[in-house]
Formats: sequence, C-alpha cells, structure tokens
Amino acid sequence: MDSRKPGQGHQLCFSEKIFLNRYPWGRWVEPWYLAFALSGATTSGMSVILLPLAVNRTGGASHIGLVMAAFNLGGLTAPLWGSLVDRHHLHRWMLFCGLLVATIGLAGFPFTTNKSTYVGLALLQGIGAAAAATVANLFVVEGHPQAEWDARIGWLQTFYGGGQVAGLLLAGALSQVDVHAGLLVAAGLTLLAALLGWRTTSTPAAFHVPRPVLLYPGRHSEWIGGSPQRFYHHLTPNAIRQLGLVFGSPFGIFIIVWLLTYAGSAAFFSFYPVLMNELYGVAPGLSSAGFAVAAGVGLTLYSPAGHWSDRFGPARVLKAALGVRLLAFLSLLAIGVAHIGQAWLALLSFLFIVLAWSLLSVSGTALTAQLSPVGEGEGMGIFNAATALAGTIGAVVGGWVSGHWGYNGAIVLAVVGVASGLVFALTRSADPRRPISSAL
Repeated sequence: MDSRKPGQGHQLCFSEKIFLNRYPWGRWVEPWYLAFALSGATTSGMSVILLPLAVNRTGGASHIGLVMAAFNLGGLTAPLWGSLVDRHHLHRWMLFCGLLVATIGLAGFPFTTNKSTYVGLALLQGIGAAAAATVANLFVVEGHPQAEWDARIGWLQTFYGGGQVAGLLLAGALSQVDVHAGLLVAAGLTLLAALLGWRTTSTPAAFHVPRPVLLYPGRHSEWIGGSPQRFYHHLTPNAIRQLGLVFGSPFGIFIIVWLLTYAGSAAFFSFYPVLMNELYGVAPGLSSAGFAVAAGVGLTLYSPAGHWSDRFGPARVLKAALGVRLLAFLSLLAIGVAHIGQAWLALLSFLFIVLAWSLLSVSGTALTAQLSPVGEGEGMGIFNAATALAGTIGAVVGGWVSGHWGYNGAIVLAVVGVASGLVFALTRSADPRRPISSAL
C-alpha cells in the first residue's frame, strides 16, 4: 500500500510495483485506513446491536432510548474537536484519544447495571467516536494533493463501510453467546484501532487547508456515529451567527424535512435488535445478519444515487427515497399490528428501509451544497448538526412512546416522521427538476 506523503520522492521497489500492478487501488489506501475499518466495526456495527440488548436486560424501552440518545448527543461535540484540531494541530492525538475514550465507554457496560451509568458510558462512546472521526478526512486533504482526495476518501469510506458490515455480523454471532462478552470484544477492537492509528499516522505539515465540500461526504451510514465523512464539516461559530439567513429559506425548509424524517427513523433504529425480536420474533443474530446484508447492498447504491441525482435532480431522488422508506415502514407496521409473525417479511421490509438511505444521503448532501445561503461548508455543518439533533430527539421520544405503548409505537413514530417530511416536501414543490429553488 502506498502511504507516501507528497514530495517524498520515494522510488517504488520491485515488490511494490508488483503489488500496485495487481491491485491498482493500493495506491489510494494507507495502513491507517484499517484503524477506521475497526472503528466502523465497533461504532456503526457492534454498538447498534449490543448496546440496546445490554440495556434491555436491566431496563425498558425508555432506558434504551436515553442511552441511544446519549450516544447520538456525542455527535454534537464535533465542532469542539474540529476547533481544537484546527487551532492546535492535534490530528494524531485527537484520533488516538477519541478512540481511547470510545474504548472506555464500551468497556464499562458489562460492569454496571446502573441506568445513569449506562447513559454516561454511551455519551463517552459517542464523544470519542466523534472526536476520532473529525480528523479522518484531514489526514487526506492536508497530506495529499487535491487531485487524490476523492479517490482516497472514497476508499476510506469503503473500509469504514466494510468494517460496519463485519461488525454487524460479529455482533450477531456474539449476541447469541454473551452480550457482555461482545461488548468487551468491541472495546478490545476499538483499543486496537487506537493503537493502530497512533502507529500508522503522523500529523500533517502545519498548514491549514480550507475544508471543501467533497464528493464523498454523502456516502456515510445512517447511524449517527456513522462515518468520518459525517464529522468532516461541523457547525462553526460563523454558521451560528448566520442562522437567521437560514430560517424561511429553501434550505431552512429542507432542514425541517430532514429533521422530521431522520427523527422518525431514529425512533426505529435506536431499538432495532430488541424491536425486531419483540414484534417479529427475529433473533438478534438473524436481525444483525439482515442489517449487515442491507448495509452491504446499500454500499453499491451510492454511485447510482449520484447518477440519478445529477440526472433527475436531488429533490426528486429525495422524495422517491422518502416514498420507499414510508412504504417499508408501513409494511412493518402492518406486520406488527396484524401479528403475522413472518420474520422474513419483516426483514425484507427492513432491507428497503436501509437501501433508501443511500439515496437520502447522497441527495441530502447535494441539496445542502446547492441551497445553503451561508456557504457550502457552513451549510454542511448545519446539516450534520441537524442530523445529530434529530437522532437524539428520535431516540428519546421513541423510548418514551415504546415504554408506554410498546414497540409498535416506535414504528408509528417512524411512519409519522417520514410521512410528515414527505408531505412537507411535496406541498412545497414547484418544478421537481429544479434544485428546490422553490423550497423542495
């Protein structure tokens, strides 16, 4: 793998030439990508399954909601870590310390049954994941020529997404043995990621590169700890000062649509393994495998989603994805209410919920860049902050509703959220081929 920094002038040895001839992608991949593959396995894979299962053993739906909300809340700390990195040039330390804090958050779960401690540990994990992910793209854009950014960041996300799929499969297997043992394995893998990151990275030269809106930030997973790309842009003080320009603008309307739909979906995803088991009889091992398959297939849809967004306009793609997701949630609701009990039918509906995310992610990122009245970078920070906030709200409200009316209540919230966002988008539309110039 070619891990040279620009300007080193290193001559490739014979074995390196053989490797690059056989595996051309090797020139865009560096050893530290493995650290983020491990982080993807634990943060976006194992935690999604194991945290709800662990809390469910001593608490109810409302407690699961609070824990998942705390994890989501950690994503809102990204501006702090980004500011520290930019001001003090702490790239390598931020990566290492962030993963170390996430390790502590995971490792503490098996040794407590206190619900408040669960919330604190989940918050630590979310903060650590956000801190580590904040610097990922900076290692690329501040260490390599601009012509290489998209290829390198694309492969970084591929490693992260592949790690997520592997983590979901591993979580499914470990959940059948011992959830607490699974959490310790996740903590061990996160610690390994921290050590690997420290060993294979170096802080880039001391110069600041303005953060462009890259092609690949749209390619992140739905879980709030989802990917390094989500934390590349964060809410800056300048964007906060200009928030008045956002309200009432087409971009502001888009953010409302996004808040409604993402919060609704978060009310479902926060309880995924427990909900699938309670309502549809899908064991955690099988639901984890189903999630892994869906996430893996979803990775292949990002390129087509970008093509459709260019051809038909991101607004149309967004509405189509919301329509697919709404139908899938309605299908899940019908199965749960009717007590059909067909696990495979529930998993099939879930597959379409996940696949719709690839279209939502790409079109949402494109709309943010097009519509933001405060600049693309600041707009992306607002978009990412809205995502973290919506995830937190969805988890808390979903937990409260599920605690009072059962897990069907979480699916009802998902339906209401996605339907409200879709109706809001459709009623604000003018020409569907235009980039929401008339507010969606």
